[in-house]
Amino acid sequence: MVSKHDPHAMRPAISASAREYAVTNPWVKVLGACVLAGIMVSCGTRSVEMPQIGEFEADRLLFERGRVAIDEGDWSVAREYFTQIRDNYPQSDYRAEARLQIGDTYEGEGTQASYVRALEAYQDFMSLYPTHPRVAYAQYKLGMIHLHQMNSAERDQTDTLNAVAELETFIARFPAEHELTPQVREALRSAHDRLSEHDYIVGYFYYRFRNYAGAISRFRQILENDPGYTRRDRVYFQLAVSLAETQQTAEAIPYLARVLDEFNDSEFADDARRLLDELASAQDR
Repeated sequence: MVSKHDPHAMRPAISASAREYAVTNPWVKVLGACVLAGIMVSCGTRSVEMPQIGEFEADRLLFERGRVAIDEGDWSVAREYFTQIRDNYPQSDYRAEARLQIGDTYEGEGTQASYVRALEAYQDFMSLYPTHPRVAYAQYKLGMIHLHQMNSAERDQTDTLNAVAELETFIARFPAEHELTPQVREALRSAHDRLSEHDYIVGYFYYRFRNYAGAISRFRQILENDPGYTRRDRVYFQLAVSLAETQQTAEAIPYLARVLDEFNDSEFADDARRLLDELASAQDR
């Protein structure tokens, strides 16, 4: 009697000739290896279900599955779906958008290499579809890719300058009421702040070592080039101190007043008020 607990009890018998064929035929070995490899891939990564080319609304299915994968942050899987549309459905209404989404998957990966591929994808889209309604989105993304790669203020600012150039191109090219304009202006402010911070570090170096002429020159340059610099309160104050230390009291006073007028809660407000009183009293004497 066969035990119901025997895991091999219900397996069909394999004839000796069949076993010999499986062992000796090399193609059977190859096929087995391929099946095993397929099982391993499906176990190790998410399964990618591709509809057959020519299947009804296959491009729509691919696009929808790609969007789901993007929402889940599964960048490589999403890219497979969108690449299928790009390469196999030249007449699809989803093809242009699929190219944009390919760029988004590379951006989502967030590596130096993937950022390069993202830039290529957005630039290709703009070249192929120059009048497409989503060109503005591609232009915005060009700026954002460079923004992602900005170095700290102490280091080279090439990507910051590239971000400014791409974002300013958006401002110049597309209407102010465009839905992406607020995000573009916010990103542009961030890039300008980084450039001004870079210049500030140099000015502060001069300031610390009492090279007031150098500090004055650099601080004035910041205010001239970027009057909206977010941290300009410290520039106002340290410029005022530098001017006062070089006997330029009349020029120092307005900068102290600007600290108090524009930045009531500034960490420099108390010192600015104190120095302003001292300089004003000295002028009265």
